Amino acid sequence: MDKRTLALIAAFGATTIYGLNHTIAKEVMPAHIQGFGFVQVRLLGATALFWIVSFFVPKQRIARSDIPRMLLCSFFGMALNMLCFFKGIELSTPINSAVLITITPILVFVFSAVLIKEKLLLPRIIGVALGFVGALVLILFGSEIRQDAPNIPLGNLLFLFNAAGFGMYLVLVKSLSAKYTTVHLLKWLFLIGFLMALPVTYKEFNAVSWATLPFEAIWRFGYVVVGTTFMTYLLNVYALKQLKASTIGVFTYLQPLIGIAYAIVVGADVFTPSKLIAAVVVFMGVYLVTKRYETTV
Repeated sequence: MDKRTLALIAAFGATTIYGLNHTIAKEVMPAHIQGFGFVQVRLLGATALFWIVSFFVPKQRIARSDIPRMLLCSFFGMALNMLCFFKGIELSTPINSAVLITITPILVFVFSAVLIKEKLLLPRIIGVALGFVGALVLILFGSEIRQDAPNIPLGNLLFLFNAAGFGMYLVLVKSLSAKYTTVHLLKWLFLIGFLMALPVTYKEFNAVSWATLPFEAIWRFGYVVVGTTFMTYLLNVYALKQLKASTIGVFTYLQPLIGIAYAIVVGADVFTPSKLIAAVVVFMGVYLVTKRYETTV
């Protein structure tokens, strides 16, 4: 099997892990752990893993001038992003999170236009509008009643903040990722994010009955920490050695399809007409924003 094929398998593997995460994480909340408590599990576990790996790669010193940007990256990418995502999963449904996560490329474009003056084109502006319309459909019409989803509209709104936080993180971290090795950058970003989130996460983390957790909860915790947080990074790094970043980006759009399919198959969610309409509108918006356009000078 050639290296390109292995890279494609790695990229698909990372996307599959992300897609399944929407339901796997949901299935332990709120029965075994609440959203903020789960964030502490993820940040603590990922921080430990990245620090362990950092001992086996060449060391780097972080420049003092980069510390303010690192603090912002940790806040948006690790603290705000994860707090909103996991609390959103606790309150809403896996399909809603799988659909709304795809609005991230739209928000990346918006932040890039504001912060680094990326050129505005009419089709992309329309795409931004469509993406937000799709998100609003889920927020305003997400009124189904489910015992495991106590406040779907609020959960969907938190998914938007999650996407916004991650989108801002991607814009801010770009210059840092070019300057530092990813392992050393992430070990500091996760550690800072863990400390930032700790005042919010500790109460729910401490409320977990760790001694009586069933195996079905433990393996899901492990999946989120080792799989969703750690393995996906390693798989994407391997894939990027053989594939273009744009090729990797295409796999992102498989994530909601995998997430939706898995949620339906295991009976964790159902695909309602409002979710279908929202998904189509969001995908149209993402397509218009991320499409390459010929421009004249």
